[in-house]
Amino acid sequence: MTWATDRLAALKAGTAEPPPVVQTLKLGLIDDWGPGWARKRWTASPELLNVDGSMFGGYLAALADQMLALAALSVLADDCGMRTANLAVQFFKLARGEPLVIESRVLAQSKTVIAVEADFRRDDSELVAKATAQQIVTPRKH
Repeated sequence: MTWATDRLAALKAGTAEPPPVVQTLKLGLIDDWGPGWARKRWTASPELLNVDGSMFGGYLAALADQMLALAALSVLADDCGMRTANLAVQFFKLARGEPLVIESRVLAQSKTVIAVEADFRRDDSELVAKATAQQIVTPRKH
């Protein structure tokens, strides 16, 4: 176990305090994770929706950034930290506040970069959005 996998286990168990940004933005935690992946089912609060009931794309990008980082944490070395260096989101369907299953996975890893992707799917398995990112690996600051 590393500090990062210990953190993931505590987030899954609900025993870790989420970062302030996660609380403020109501991003939620994770349902499950394993080496190279993370998953959660998430439903928007009504106050997070646009006037027409759709999700704001920037909010989905924030969820993507969170889930992509959590997948990368699952493979991060104990003496390392990381930061998102690039984030891209493609939207395929409108999300209208229905539950979304967000699954993220590590695509490739080197000493300095972790490439990750995530799918956002409705309960009917329709793909709503896809996100990719690169996490730059840094020395860990305690």
